[in-house]
Amino acid sequence: MQQLTGIDAGFLNMETPVQQGHVGGIVIVDPSTAPDGWGFETIRQVLEDRLPLLPPFRRRLVTVPFDLDHPYWIEDPDFDLDFHLRHIGVPPPGDWQALSTLVSRIHERPLDRAKPLWELYVIEGLEGGRVATYTKIHHAAIDGVSGAEILTILLDAFPSEPQREAEPSVPEPKRDRIPSQLELMARSTLSTMVSPAKAIRVGYEFARSIPGLKPLSSLPALVGLGRDRDAVMSRPTLVAPRTILNRPITPHRRFAMGVVQLDDVKAIKNGAGVTVNDVIVSVSAGAVRKWILEHDELPDRSLQAMIPISIRSDTEEGVIGNRVSAMIAPIGTQIEDPVERLHFVHDTMQVAKETHRATPATLLQDFAQFAPPAVAARAAQLVFRNGRAGRVTPFNLVISNIPGPNFPLYFAGAELEGHFPVSAIIDGAALNITLHSYLGKLCFGLVGDRDLVPDIWNIMDYIQEEISTLKDRLA
Repeated sequence: MQQLTGIDAGFLNMETPVQQGHVGGIVIVDPSTAPDGWGFETIRQVLEDRLPLLPPFRRRLVTVPFDLDHPYWIEDPDFDLDFHLRHIGVPPPGDWQALSTLVSRIHERPLDRAKPLWELYVIEGLEGGRVATYTKIHHAAIDGVSGAEILTILLDAFPSEPQREAEPSVPEPKRDRIPSQLELMARSTLSTMVSPAKAIRVGYEFARSIPGLKPLSSLPALVGLGRDRDAVMSRPTLVAPRTILNRPITPHRRFAMGVVQLDDVKAIKNGAGVTVNDVIVSVSAGAVRKWILEHDELPDRSLQAMIPISIRSDTEEGVIGNRVSAMIAPIGTQIEDPVERLHFVHDTMQVAKETHRATPATLLQDFAQFAPPAVAARAAQLVFRNGRAGRVTPFNLVISNIPGPNFPLYFAGAELEGHFPVSAIIDGAALNITLHSYLGKLCFGLVGDRDLVPDIWNIMDYIQEEISTLKDRLA
């Protein structure tokens, strides 16, 4: 048995009839590159062989009575691989739009909490004989980095298994007995006894991180900040401006995907003296600006984005679960000129990083861990299930960049052509822009509410237009 952290449990608590807590990814492969043939049974065999290395694929949830403590993962005593594997086809013409429509419908369905929280679909019928796999797994089990690490287990660096470096022998996992309600309550009692001292430490660290409690010697700098218009504009406010993205969402989703060449982004980065992430945030902001202008809802003040940050240390490589924090930053949607916006984003990201560095990296994790689970669960339900999240929100959308390998990968012997993230949206932030880098490409996956973002493919087109414009002016 392994207990979920407070952050992990939070992704369960946030689920409502319109809001799911899972994330996913699309992998596109060319079956003709597999030296030994390729098909559904090939994939099934790979999964079966590597299940001992994939704890999130074998474990199911057990909850503590009355939410007295965070839930636990146990090895599912009734695990059935064939329940989680699905074999379907995309309708003609088999292009990316047809694939995206199919995936958006699957993505909006909740996972069965009585089973390990994942599903994998093998999707045939794509143009050019390509095949896609779409995997969804609950965010309670993984974050972006641990999800990428799972991919390294499923995928190979060589097309043929004999060329792979030999893996150490991994024993077959022992399936757990489902604990009784009394056992779970006893465990929660022990956990509660050790929490107060840790909670005091968390409160102390939080107090130290509050800007208003800094020494009086810093007062002149804080006063001066108020006179610096650019500095003020580059700092996030507690409440983001209201837009179409901040209305209540429905249970239904739209998805779009596209590719940007990493060399183009690096050329822009070098020409402007900024970072790759600055370019990604800026072109996303420019695309959203164009899209919101079409809907006649562009506010005078900049939209704000939540940008997830991994706090996973080198020693935590391979640790399953969430080791994640986030920063919130204005993204310059009030600025028309793309180059000016890029420099604005560079400045806001610097401010956001400095603010984030001033706060203990694990503070969010610690707060979530030691908040009373029953209170945290009820608070999440109050916010999300009553539609309060969309009324006052600190951000309008999510922008996330997940690093990936710059060398070819193979799934069951077939070469990968792209890996596209399929993330989640919440009430009050109806758009998520996430990308995964792979082999010199940035693979974008955009998820939006079906009603609020019906023309989500336009945003993907605008991202590519922004890249082209910046490349012409800066590269």
